[in-house]
Amino acid sequence: MAYKGRFRPSNPKKYRGDFTNIIYRSLWELKFMRECDSHPDIVEWASEEIVISYRNIVDGKMHRYFPDFWIRKINNDITLVEIKPSTQSVPPQKKSKITKRYIEEVTTWGTNLSKWRAAQQYCDKRGWAFMVLTEKGEANRWRQYLTS
Repeated sequence: MAYKGRFRPSNPKKYRGDFTNIIYRSLWELKFMRECDSHPDIVEWASEEIVISYRNIVDGKMHRYFPDFWIRKINNDITLVEIKPSTQSVPPQKKSKITKRYIEEVTTWGTNLSKWRAAQQYCDKRGWAFMVLTEKGEANRWRQYLTS
């Protein structure tokens, strides 16, 4: 079941953008938004407010990528964060039989890889960090980042 809804921040002054139009597309994004809204070390954040152009290795065409989150910490460190299911954050395992599902997995991986390479270059030019978080142990990595 897909989860989607509108997030109402408790601290709208922390939000960079239109705080009346914050959309989450998964329960983990909702949880992450709550963390951004309430965490004292996050002084400003946004959801899908940054646009990065990228060339997709799947179709060779230019596209626009909207990373899930932009975050500025109290020490002025800035990070772009993408939240994805772990299955979409690694290359699919090669199958002995090429199925429609396998082709979809390869296409999704290729698109994600294209986006993430462009996001890393975008961040490198600005002195920002980029991270992809999944449901597998990434909460610990995120908490370590917040305390660093």
